[in-house]
Amino acid sequence: MRNPFDNDERAAFRETVRQFIANEITPHADRWDEEGAIPWELHEKAGELGVFGFGIPEELGGLGFDDAFMRSIWAEELAFCGAGGVGAALGGRTISIDPIVRFAGPHIRDRVVPEIVSGRKGSSLGITEPGGGSDVASLTTKAVKDGNGWRISGSKTFITGGMTSEYYVIGARTGGEGMAGVSLFFIEWGAEGFSRTPLDKKMGWWCSDQATLYFDNVFVPADAMIGPENAGFMVIMNNFNLERLGLIAGSLGMAKVCLDDSIAWAKERQTFGKPLIKHQVIRHKIADMSAKIDALEALTNQLCWLINEDDMPVAELSKAKFFATKTLEFCASEAMQVMGGAGYLRGNRIERAYREVKVMAIGGGSEEIMRDLAVRQMGL
Repeated sequence: MRNPFDNDERAAFRETVRQFIANEITPHADRWDEEGAIPWELHEKAGELGVFGFGIPEELGGLGFDDAFMRSIWAEELAFCGAGGVGAALGGRTISIDPIVRFAGPHIRDRVVPEIVSGRKGSSLGITEPGGGSDVASLTTKAVKDGNGWRISGSKTFITGGMTSEYYVIGARTGGEGMAGVSLFFIEWGAEGFSRTPLDKKMGWWCSDQATLYFDNVFVPADAMIGPENAGFMVIMNNFNLERLGLIAGSLGMAKVCLDDSIAWAKERQTFGKPLIKHQVIRHKIADMSAKIDALEALTNQLCWLINEDDMPVAELSKAKFFATKTLEFCASEAMQVMGGAGYLRGNRIERAYREVKVMAIGGGSEEIMRDLAVRQMGL
């Protein structure tokens, strides 16, 4: 469907991204997923493309501008490689960069941001805890003052990039209960008392590492705090919204994959003396998938326009997040029905999309949390 907000610059960016993915990722995506990792040089190649640099000043290695449409294009096109773990592995850093750029001291910011944006080093945001899940306001990792610094104790889990990152932005409780008592800290891998273990045997995202992080009385200096004390959630709030935009666009791309591969298979597959595409029941499945994708694409474009207008549509992003994952869930299920037994075999994009629906529905704020947030943002 034609995007009324498109322009020459965005169209050129989409074509550049599409060629990069076709040449550098798609031929290897299935193998990387089975092997459980992507090569680190891919991080650096993506960094050269500039996709980690949105909203980052040029002097820190960024693009010097931001554009929600381009963020969305990158996430959507990346889905066409057929392995969501590739996007997760590359994009894990993006939700930790902005707090460092805007709130970390220059002794941290000027040293680490160029390394992260270039893809030379990885970074991760550590908020989710084993006992907390989506209830991030109840996190229990604690930071206690110790002389000219802080001692941090606790754990984080489901941390994307957790096994390969060098730099971490970690939420810890420095005050009372709830969001108002949480601060952010910059911690580097190798700090005494900091350890990590991988989360393996995952349903999807096989080539993206997720980890559990452990902090055993880890000392950080006072100037490792990012942003004001007890104001950590305000520092990262905008990050959550942009993360959700990426998940919405990624779900859109995955849904398009399901539609494209369903059509290709239905044209090739012969049943009862004619191509599958000629059976009305299959044609109706394709029509339903296409209609839902059109609606999601139009909504995504509207959200990008609002964000670019400096009007962060929190309620609309929340609604779009669960609408996107429900659309993907529908398309993945219908595509699997179209492909039948062939769709159940490993090595095709629909099989992988079917497995990865749930991580899209849970990550970045579960469907249930998004519904509740949307209604609260509506003033109800």
